[in-house]
Amino acid sequence: MKYENIREEELKNKVADDYFWLLDTTKIVGNVDFCVSPLTPEGGTGYMTPPSGAGGLVSFLWAEAKKGVADIYKSISQLVLTVGKARTFDKNLPPAFLGAFDAEKIAFVPYSEISDVFYQNDFNWNVTPSNHKTKEFKLIHDKVKNTLDAQALIFHFGKDDIELKQFIKQNFVEGKHSITKTRIDKNNFIVIYNKWLSVVKPTIRVNWDIAKKVGIIDGDFYLADLLSQENNTLKDKLFVLLKKDRYELDRKLNETGMFGSQTTDFNDKQEAHTKFWNIYERPPKEEYWDYIIGRRDLLVPQDVRERKGSFFTPQIWVELSQRYLADTLGEDWQDDYYIWDCACGTGNLLAGLTNKYNIFASTLDKQDIDVIHDRIQNGANLLEKHVFQFDFLNDDFTKLPKNLQEIIKNPEKRKKLVIYINPPYAEATTAKTVTGTGENKAGVSKDSKLNDYYNAKIGNASNEIFALFMARIYDKIPDCVLAQFSKLKFVQGTNFTKFREFFRAKFLGGFIVRADTFDNVKGNFPIGFTTWDLSIKDKINETVCDVITNNSEKEGVKTFYGELPESINKWIKLFDNGSNIHFGYMGNPAPDFQNNNFLNVENLKGTRHVNYFAFTKNNVIMGSIYFAVRQVIEATWLNDRDQFLFPHDAWKTDTEFQNNCLAYMLFHGQNRITVKSGTNHFIPFTEQELEAGERFESNFMTDFIKGKLKPDPKTNLFGIAETLRTTPLEFSADAQAVFQAGKALWKYYHQSINNANTFLNTKPNANASLYDIREYFQGRNTTGKMNHKSEDETYTQLIADLRDALKVLAKKIEVKVYEYGFLKA
Repeated sequence: MKYENIREEELKNKVADDYFWLLDTTKIVGNVDFCVSPLTPEGGTGYMTPPSGAGGLVSFLWAEAKKGVADIYKSISQLVLTVGKARTFDKNLPPAFLGAFDAEKIAFVPYSEISDVFYQNDFNWNVTPSNHKTKEFKLIHDKVKNTLDAQALIFHFGKDDIELKQFIKQNFVEGKHSITKTRIDKNNFIVIYNKWLSVVKPTIRVNWDIAKKVGIIDGDFYLADLLSQENNTLKDKLFVLLKKDRYELDRKLNETGMFGSQTTDFNDKQEAHTKFWNIYERPPKEEYWDYIIGRRDLLVPQDVRERKGSFFTPQIWVELSQRYLADTLGEDWQDDYYIWDCACGTGNLLAGLTNKYNIFASTLDKQDIDVIHDRIQNGANLLEKHVFQFDFLNDDFTKLPKNLQEIIKNPEKRKKLVIYINPPYAEATTAKTVTGTGENKAGVSKDSKLNDYYNAKIGNASNEIFALFMARIYDKIPDCVLAQFSKLKFVQGTNFTKFREFFRAKFLGGFIVRADTFDNVKGNFPIGFTTWDLSIKDKINETVCDVITNNSEKEGVKTFYGELPESINKWIKLFDNGSNIHFGYMGNPAPDFQNNNFLNVENLKGTRHVNYFAFTKNNVIMGSIYFAVRQVIEATWLNDRDQFLFPHDAWKTDTEFQNNCLAYMLFHGQNRITVKSGTNHFIPFTEQELEAGERFESNFMTDFIKGKLKPDPKTNLFGIAETLRTTPLEFSADAQAVFQAGKALWKYYHQSINNANTFLNTKPNANASLYDIREYFQGRNTTGKMNHKSEDETYTQLIADLRDALKVLAKKIEVKVYEYGFLKA
């Protein structure tokens, strides 16, 4: 509530200042609580003498004010009694509106809609207006209630501020005789939908949980409301129609051969619906209708959209894909080929195509088919008979239109069929992921009858709906051309190895764009448009796509590899000897960039379902290499799915590379060793170097760096001379710079805890790790997460210096990552 716990006079002042600051709210008209008038020129009075000879103040609004939350009907009824008792309209020009407001809302009703009440015969106006128990008050209340239900414009402070301020600006104008309401266009129809959800939807007599399961969504009821006039939907092809005081839906021929439908109405006699739409101008301008209907996808609840994995293809990429198809298949491809979008949604992928006789479109949802049929009536270049409801993953092809069946059955015509789609992206596994729609959706593709059938053919790829589309197209429509938007994991994902054995086709070309350019797609990864000739059985290997910027400009190419060496995770297991004597763990998450956030060094094993590499004195270097090669290159939308690989042997003799990786791991932020979980064996400096106040519990790391540890004669993991393990490590100049910056930070920490009388955020410990030092200076917020910044300026500079030095070292290591085959360029 915007104006909670304030007195009535203060409420009037705040409402005047917040909403009527360009108008005059200082005039007093009879016993009316609140009056709004036009500002007058300097020296003017604001009063005028109309042609009838009756003088008075020109007003826009007379209103009743109530502190707290009041009954609007009663407030306006009290105002009517106040005005009627004093005959205020005889002494002043009547206002454009009567109104009332309280701490949460304000209501307006045109004076002309209520003025008749002032001229009743034999009515006793000589009662106290504030006494709501009198017979006269009840009579007025009953008379004005129906008018208020039908005509009142109610705005909630804060929530409806944009509409309220616009209403005042457009209607509180001298000489204006009609009401201007908030107009709806393609820029605000979603904002208004979100308000409709909380006000109107709860009053529609529908069990929404059950309705959602059968594909009925609230957005279709909103469209019925929005595209209506006098509460009658103007577009009879929509799935839901508003018919005055009820909704009609699911219109179809029944078993008797007659048209039947389902209906539902309101649980509040349509009061909330009427009040809500009173403040908006319906319908929007006709020029917006097709756009609004075409963006029905924005009205699909997020959980439904994510479960289905269906996402709207931006027009910029639709147009670009059609240019690529023209370049690939020939300038006259639309006349030479048939086109079928078997996951068409509301049909936006087909916008711009010219030969409607060659185009077919199908989708699972009848509501989407109704939308396309409506768009056809309004000029969309499609044939209504070629647009049909069809569940591609479950329905038999005998349900297809006969002419499309004939094309699919004819080998030569089939070669001229382009399956042009943006299939659903949803996936179904048990692991959480940062890709796609945020989390994998358990059971998504398992709802398809084909899941079990194709699981034997494509393995784990059958967890992906788009992969099931590809598999069925490949299996049931052989030798056609597939042109699709999709993630690129089918080209390079480790779960798609079996899929690539099954799906063999010639790559004809394509491009990639950022996934977040698609509405409501989350994640920093590429979505590709790729074209495949299914008549040529090439194995998917190197797929080279143009890289397209958000402005539709080409900026190079990106190669995706189908055939790759073994994973880096298989390589690191060679050195994970399971020794009981270990001093830390490192999770080995899935070997691509998107999973690098889960790569940490910690004291104890984590809980993720991955291998945990155990650090011992014999494998510190190899663990450091694994950590560094996965962290030195920043994850971007382009490399998000790139795989880290089993390297060739050249790294074994490059001691500078090995030592650089050790330095990088020791000082990286994902090294989360902490004294809170056990002994810190990763301190890279001696007590003397840091002028520590006490002896460290472990000097393992400095002893290791100085070559003081004795090698295990049974474990020669390097396959190279043992002398390397008993001599001091030599670091490059860039690695030394990292050590120098780290030493300055550690020394400052020890100086701080040695000299401080009070401690910043955590109890200090001489054995502190980098993670502990960060926590000490940065502290944690109320949710327990470490703060991003510190108030200590010296620390802030020192940690920045360390991070800068790490960036320089990362560039040096990055070259070797590609040189030694940990990544493929």
